[in-house]
Amino acid sequence: MEKIKIREKIGYALGDGAANIAWRGVSTFLLFFYTDVFGITAAAAGVLLFIARLSDGVSDVAMGIIGDRTNSKFGKFRPWILWTAIPLAVILSLLFTTPDLGMTGKIVYAYITYILFTLIYTANNIPYGALMAVMTGDNKERTSIGSYRMVGAFAGGMIVQGALLFLVAHFGNVNPSINITKLENTKYNVVVSSSQDVPNANIKTKDGIAKIYWAEAKEGTTNTPSPYVSFTMSANEKYSFIVDGESGLTTEKISLINQKKGYSNSIYVLSVFLAIFMIITFMSTKERVYPPKAQKSNLIQDLKDLFSNKPWLVLLVVGLFWTIYNSIKQGMTLYYFTLYLNNQLLSASYLVALMLASIAGAMATAPLGKKLGKKNLFIYALLFSGAVNALFVFCGPKDIGAIFTIGIISEFGAAIFPTLFFAMLGDTADYSEFKNNRRATGLVYSAGSFVTKFGGGVAAAFIGAVLAAFHYNGMDSTTIEGAIPAVIMLMSWIPAVIAFIAAGIMTLYPLNQPKMDNITEELYQRRLKEATSVKD
Repeated sequence: MEKIKIREKIGYALGDGAANIAWRGVSTFLLFFYTDVFGITAAAAGVLLFIARLSDGVSDVAMGIIGDRTNSKFGKFRPWILWTAIPLAVILSLLFTTPDLGMTGKIVYAYITYILFTLIYTANNIPYGALMAVMTGDNKERTSIGSYRMVGAFAGGMIVQGALLFLVAHFGNVNPSINITKLENTKYNVVVSSSQDVPNANIKTKDGIAKIYWAEAKEGTTNTPSPYVSFTMSANEKYSFIVDGESGLTTEKISLINQKKGYSNSIYVLSVFLAIFMIITFMSTKERVYPPKAQKSNLIQDLKDLFSNKPWLVLLVVGLFWTIYNSIKQGMTLYYFTLYLNNQLLSASYLVALMLASIAGAMATAPLGKKLGKKNLFIYALLFSGAVNALFVFCGPKDIGAIFTIGIISEFGAAIFPTLFFAMLGDTADYSEFKNNRRATGLVYSAGSFVTKFGGGVAAAFIGAVLAAFHYNGMDSTTIEGAIPAVIMLMSWIPAVIAFIAAGIMTLYPLNQPKMDNITEELYQRRLKEATSVKD
């Protein structure tokens, strides 16, 4: 069987790097952006993300069907990566744009842009995922491509998660005038003003240790000390705050940014890289595996084959659970560092550390899979990552070293899930061809992609519901203290329980490594025979 060159694997990996600029950016920052920048309530934002993901069930399957029936000089799946590169970059930018609207207008805008984002992402990502299964017919080589893919995915995630908050601080800097008067040893009066209107200003200390509150409470606002205060600034008007809890406070230690401008401009820059990486993926890859020559287009038969495919059905359920697990962990990170540790910028360093652990986990997947088998490795990784993640429940806000250690070790195991999952979807497509002498790669991957997106929606809705149950309101700092128990359990033992359930379900997966090797060899002989007969 033909081995895939490293440069083609890297080219393919760049596509998931691009996709994860969008996906990780949305899964990690969008809920926080909606609640704390755009001004939508946590409950409304959670429902929005859940409802919008329901449409993915139809759009993903439709895109899989379309991909299987696309015939062009570039192949079935590659052209879609090219056609959607720029539209995906544009809609991602619009997703983090904040037009000046009332609450109803904001929710309508959020629904429209988010649903469009999911549709365009689907048109890009379903063909991208299916492309891996048709680049080679070798299931072990496919696992290797999957490892490269996940390295690219985690690198893309590292770019957006590691750089975004620093870009927000850079682009959102309003160059304020700051005057500090010392009141007591660690207590100061801080007066700020700006030469421009700032509709969504956020003031805090860069170290995130001190508590801030209004020197004189504004009408209609609460005045409980908190790690930050969000407010609207008018040009040249002075705003006075009390900052308590840090000694030696200087103007350099005060952070005052325009969050709306910061987030929007940062995403615009990252979107340009997204489009470039996607185009490189299109140009550097090749399709080599096609359906049997005698196969006729028959959607009803394809669907019957799909729902009688036990390995695919088991993998689908496991995919839903591990996505919920990972999405809760990712979605809670910003809340955990902002509300519990009082140090939002530290989350950027944490996310970079997790991305490095993810890259290591992805690179380790192929050799570990060869040694243990993909099924066994999946089960062990779920149990290991979940058990380690539960240890967050014992961490206090000062246990920074323990928090980083637990997060890094847990993420190493969690990185194995997507690496194996998308490679194993290709295995289930091979199984269907082996059993039924028919192949519908796009359809197989469409449903697999749907559960990963739907799982993210379930996780966002779950986070929103739990935070709402503890009365959290991102625009009201007085609700922070009461929401801390919810933040801790969403960061620790709740995801662990979900991982353990997924491990139990994975024991039902019927394709062990010896059986998969037999299927690969049988299909190789069939294709060789078919190619020989065509030449004759």
